[in-house]
Amino acid sequence: MAMIPRLDIAALEEQPLDPLTKGLPFGSPPMRVGDVGGRGWSLLDGDIPLPAAIVRQEILQANSAWMRDFTTANGLALAPHGKTTMSPQLFDLQIADGAWAITVATIQQMEVCRSFGVKRVLLANQPVGRPAVDACFRALRDETFELYCLADGVAGLALLADAARRNPPPAGNPLRILVEAGFPGGRTGARTRQEALALARSIAAMPGLQLAGFECFEGVLPTPQAADGLIDDVAELARRALDEGMIAAEAPVIISAGGSAFFDRVGERFGRVSFSRPILRVLRSGCYLTHDTMSYARAFRRILAETTLVLPAGGLEPALEVWAFVQSRPEATRAMLTMGKRDVGFDAGLPQPQRWYRPGSGMDAPQPIPDGHETVALNDQHCHLATPQDSPLAFGDMVGFGIGHPCTTFDKWSMLLVVDEGYRVTKALKTYF
Repeated sequence: MAMIPRLDIAALEEQPLDPLTKGLPFGSPPMRVGDVGGRGWSLLDGDIPLPAAIVRQEILQANSAWMRDFTTANGLALAPHGKTTMSPQLFDLQIADGAWAITVATIQQMEVCRSFGVKRVLLANQPVGRPAVDACFRALRDETFELYCLADGVAGLALLADAARRNPPPAGNPLRILVEAGFPGGRTGARTRQEALALARSIAAMPGLQLAGFECFEGVLPTPQAADGLIDDVAELARRALDEGMIAAEAPVIISAGGSAFFDRVGERFGRVSFSRPILRVLRSGCYLTHDTMSYARAFRRILAETTLVLPAGGLEPALEVWAFVQSRPEATRAMLTMGKRDVGFDAGLPQPQRWYRPGSGMDAPQPIPDGHETVALNDQHCHLATPQDSPLAFGDMVGFGIGHPCTTFDKWSMLLVVDEGYRVTKALKTYF
């Protein structure tokens, strides 16, 4: 399995930060991304305006290493979904820990990857529209860059084939296609094995395109058992394609699935199938890197309890937090905080208060928030926190929240701050949404 090189993070560190960037202290002088870690800022000392999105460095690195060890132990390759963070610095961490590729969902995301030197991208979507398709073929002019994309129907394939005729890729660097398997009522994807195989036969015969394998996204299915059937479809499609000689002998044969919620099922189902040629079993999990305190935390507890795969020591922990001030205690059982829909994701559940800190009180560190505190609503810039009558929270206290679905918190910040275990800022993470 050919690995890809580390990224040009030094160039990113040199990029200027606009002093008006959300998350920078007010009145900050002009600085570069790489300057932030040397400023001596501390969240707990009040150096950072709130709300602030922070990533805990030690947990982040441990999560990355855990997934590296998990995939290695279970014969899987990892192409983590870059759309989760859109942070090239985090892509580089994932590549350092053995990522085979970076997965994206849009051409803009692909271009971010290319700008910082990602040499293998899996576009987990079927490109639509002439500008998007032409961008794929322009990217292939760099013969050191590999691009994989999806197809699930004849109309999309016709668009790709026409673009390949207009913009023939270099010999040896075709547009590599994964046929997507879907299910009734789901998202994209061929609805039957017969449709998927017919599409694969067409791809295999088209100049400038290359059938690379099959994939699915099982994350929207309701149960592990439902996911099993779709994952099995992918493996069976690859077996039939190999039997028919559709995949070029010199090309790796890829089977892939999403896998942030069901990555154990992906590994188990793919691992039990034998093939006539070596297979690259590609997992596209992205949310593992920062994890969360809600849906993915529940999914991981299920994995720990049920999986037959090899699990490394330790486990995934939430690394992403959003901190806010208590702005008002207008009622005995209600606190209002300086955080809202503009700052934190809420599509997978309202943020959960985890810990609190009172500046200047002599507290050594943030403390677990007592039971009975619950987020009950978010406005654009306000968080409604239900509290017990005897809540210790007062005006000016700081509250750290755990989040659900990290994708929709990252995309609210053009810069997040990485902190050590004392909540001292060690670096800035630049994002490109």
